This record gives sequence, structure tokens and C-alpha cells, in this order.
Amino acid sequence: MKQNIAIIMGGYSAEVHISFKSGNVVYTHLNKEKYTPFRVHVLQDKWVALDEFNTEYSIDKNDFSFVLNGEKILFDCVFNAIHGNPGENGEILAYFNLIGLKHTSANWYQMALTFNKRDTLSVVKEYGIPTAISFYLNQGNPIDIDAIVAKVGLPCFVKPNNAGSSFGISKAHTIEEVLPAIKHAFKEDSEILIESFLEGREVSVGVIEYQKKIKVLPITEIISENDFFDYEAKYEGKSEEITPAKVSSELQEKIETIAKKVYQALNMSGFSRSEFIIVKGVPHFLEMNTVPGLTESSILPQQATCAGISLTELFDNAIQSALN
Repeated sequence: MKQNIAIIMGGYSAEVHISFKSGNVVYTHLNKEKYTPFRVHVLQDKWVALDEFNTEYSIDKNDFSFVLNGEKILFDCVFNAIHGNPGENGEILAYFNLIGLKHTSANWYQMALTFNKRDTLSVVKEYGIPTAISFYLNQGNPIDIDAIVAKVGLPCFVKPNNAGSSFGISKAHTIEEVLPAIKHAFKEDSEILIESFLEGREVSVGVIEYQKKIKVLPITEIISENDFFDYEAKYEGKSEEITPAKVSSELQEKIETIAKKVYQALNMSGFSRSEFIIVKGVPHFLEMNTVPGLTESSILPQQATCAGISLTELFDNAIQSALN
């Protein structure tokens, strides 16, 4: 008997349209002989399941079910394709935990932890993993630009603490640019972090659970046409993504080892894609994405394909891992 799979997409953040793209790719590539998939739009004003004709059916939040042609449809598993709030920050996963519904992401606490850049850095630093120098600000705190620059130097990056897809991130080259960058970041979040600039090659590393083992996928080097890997570089073709990265076997081993160490230190499961800057041969951890882009051209699917894993196999493995 086929299992009913809810592919949740949308969300409450600026990443809603990117999530729709990821979710629709999952829907297209999921094995229809094995599963009966339904697209489920989770939005601020409605939670609805869609049939093949895009007719909407309201989700009953008591048990995350809906009624189709007089029949109550319950789900065996949820495939999480929501970038940002409430999918990547763990909120909706805590709800699934309460109602006993399995899903493809890590535990809700791990998702909440890794979505919070400041908390993630605090954990990985305890495991001796190199990172940039950081300065934290909450909305309403006094802003001492001189103290910030004295700690992190220039140029520096100013980031919202809880946001994805590079929304709200700025690179400040001069002391005059720091305050406008802070104001820009506060439009996305009430907490921000300011980090020292790391000069080096940028790489992205997918680490997943595959066939019941932790698997490090082929490394991708990112070469942005812009000043950094911003939204335009990520989604509008303004970057070159080289998979597998052209690195020495020694450096490859270093990156793979530290990427796996980060995954284990954060007690992760399911999908992850972590970003590193290589400074003088040492990988420095930037952040982890736990609901990475899943379109055919996204980095993690590129890496899976390079490893000989098709999207159908990748998505099937995620569901089977969740069910088992």
C-alpha cells in the first residue's frame, strides 16, 4: 500500500517562493509508485493541501489531515521543504512531534539551534572548530561602532541572526558603512551578529544521513561575481559553483573531517549543508543550512548527483530514514 507523504512548503519568511520551488521539485521527483505525495502550503493565512489540479483543501490542525472526496487523508510522513520560519527553525516540527507525525528533518531542538547563528557558533566553538570573530547585538542595545570595529575589524559582515538565503546581510568595508548595515539587518531580525571578514576560498559541504550512515557529499567551491555569496549570487546566476571542488586530497580530507565533526557536534540528522572559508589551509565554519535548496540546480542536489545519488533516491532515503 502506498504511503501518504505531505511535502510542506511556503512558510512565513521572505524565503517563501524559494521554498515553493524546492517543494515542487520534491513532488516531481518523488517515486509515485511507492508514495502518494501531496503538496501542502503552510502560509500565514492558511494551511492547505493541493490535489493534482491545484484545488485547495483545508488542513485540520488537530491531526494535520484533510478531507478529499469524502475521505479523510492522514499522512505517514512529512517532507520538510520550508526554508526559514516555521520549517527550518523547528517550530512546525515541534508541532509534528506533539501529534506523533514523522518528518524528514532533524529533531525540532536541533533545527531551532542551527537556525540561530549565534547559538550554533557557541556550540561548535566548544568543539575546537575555527570560526570568525563575532560581535552580537540585540535591537535596543546601545551601538558602539568603535568597539565593534575594534573587535571584528574591517571589512566585516553584518547578518540577521535568524534568517536565510542571505536576506539582510551586508559587507561593510568602512566604518561609515557599519551603522547602515546594522539597520538593514535589523529589518530582518531583532538579533544580529557582526563577523570578521575571512580571506579565503568559500566551500559548501553537504552532510546527510544516507542508508543509515553519515555521508559527506562532494565539496562545492563557490566563486561569487558579487562581493560575497548574496541572494543574487545564490539564485540569479551571479556565481560559479564547482562540484567537486578542485582541492588537494589533503585539503579535501580536512574539509570532510570538520564538516562531519560539525554535523555530529550539533547532533544533526537528515539534510544539512554547511559553509566554510578556507583560511591558510584551515576550514573556518560559517553556518549550517538544515533545509537547503532542493531544486535541480541547488548545491546539495548537485553534490548528490556528483556522488551518484539521483534526486529520487535522495528524497526516498530521507523519507525512509524518517519512517525507520
